[in-house]
Order: sequence, then C-alpha cells, then structure tokens
Amino acid sequence: MLHIDGLTKRFGANTAVDAATIEVDRAMMVGIIGASGAGKSTLLRMLNRLTDATGGAAHFDGTEITALEGAAKRRWQSDCAMIFQQFNLVPRMDVVANVLHGTLNRRSTLATLFSLYPEADIHRAIDILERLGIAEHAPKRAEALSGGQQQRVAIARALMQDPRMILADEPIASLDPMNAQIVMDTLRRIHDEDGRMVVCNLHTLDTARRYCDRVIGMRQGRIVFDGTPEQLTTGVARDIYGADASFSESATSTEIREHAPAPVPA
Repeated sequence: MLHIDGLTKRFGANTAVDAATIEVDRAMMVGIIGASGAGKSTLLRMLNRLTDATGGAAHFDGTEITALEGAAKRRWQSDCAMIFQQFNLVPRMDVVANVLHGTLNRRSTLATLFSLYPEADIHRAIDILERLGIAEHAPKRAEALSGGQQQRVAIARALMQDPRMILADEPIASLDPMNAQIVMDTLRRIHDEDGRMVVCNLHTLDTARRYCDRVIGMRQGRIVFDGTPEQLTTGVARDIYGADASFSESATSTEIREHAPAPVPA
C-alpha cells in the first residue's frame, strides 16, 4: 500500500529526513513521534508533495508518488489530504465554504473564482459536518469557532476530498486536552469506519499508544523505532527523544485518561 524507500530531504548542508524506509501493507492508523526538528513534518510534506524529495522514493498502491508532476501530482494531492496544526482555514469565510475548498483540485478556475459549487457538493459538505458533530456551525465564520471546532472543520475539508490517505501534522498540538481527545477520536473513527489510512505526527506518547495501530519514532531525521504501541516503552521513548534517565512521560502527556480502552489494532 504505502512503501517509502530511502526517502531523503536535504536543505543545504542540513539533512531533515535521512533515508527513511517504511512499509505499510494495509490501511491503518500510524503515529509518528519525535522531538521538534526530528523530520516528522518534512516527511509528511514529501508524501503530500508539498515539498520534493532529494533522494529515495515513495509509492502508494504501486504508483511512485514522488515522481508525479502536473495534473497527476494535483490528483494525488486530492487523494492524500493534509491536516495542519494551525487548521489553515479562511477565517472570514463561513464553515461550509471552508469545507467546500476540499473540492478545489477538481474544479475549474472560473468556478473557483466565483465560488460556484454544485448543490450536491453543498449537501455533502453539510452531511460531513453533521457526521463530525458541528453542522450547527455551518453558517458561522470559521474565526468564530473554538480551536477544536476549527480543527474538525479542517478534517471535514479533508474528507470532502474523499482521500485514500489522510496526513495529520500535529493536529492536536495547539489544543486543550478535551479538544485534543475529540479530534483524535474523530481521526480514529474515520479510519475505523471508512478504512482510510491515517498518518499522524504526534508529540504525546500516551496519545500515540492509545490511538495508533503502529508507531514510528524519528530522531535527527532518521527512523529509530517502528513497532506496536505496546513496544513503545519508556526506555524506547528515551532513545527516540535522546533523553537520559530523568526523562518523564508526564511531560509528554495530554492528561487524557477516560475509561474507554485503547483501540485494538486491525
């Protein structure tokens, strides 16, 4: 399904991602953890083709996505939706219009310029907002919503693309614990119900263990761990973060401790 082979990104003398190799043979929820600057965001941006790789290759369902150009690249960016830490919504635009932006890659320039959307797309956008529990906010400006609500609008925009894979770049880093839980529950439910692959950059170990089927650890651009949540011990976490024995997991906790059990890997 997703095969990453020696993927590398250099910025001058700095190597942000160093020969990353990952194989995911079925749709699952994958968490990527590591300190700031470990290369997590750069890896996702290469997969979405927001930045080009310096070396190596990535394939999805047999297509070399790192080699795509022009219209084929734009089609892939529709198939591979990106969710950002800071939501990337248009603040003064209403929620429905922001969700409809998920169709821009398949619409004409004229239709985009005049915000002309088919009625079927408008209904579908509202249905997605209903699914995510925020349909009542559809007519509001995006800037009027809380951070957690805005991130769910960003997820709705991603679903509007009907993607085969969703990449989430630290989607809960700027949220309080309760909204973080809502957003992560939403991403997990999308994987479980739709069968979509979700790859999510995370800073918190408990979140990675609770929500992900597989966890990948990055340190200084290299993959230093690839395993199950159960294998992500405190000792392994120390190695990933380059920490000594004083490392405490409480510093990386979201403080989410509800009674629901962690999801069982598919």
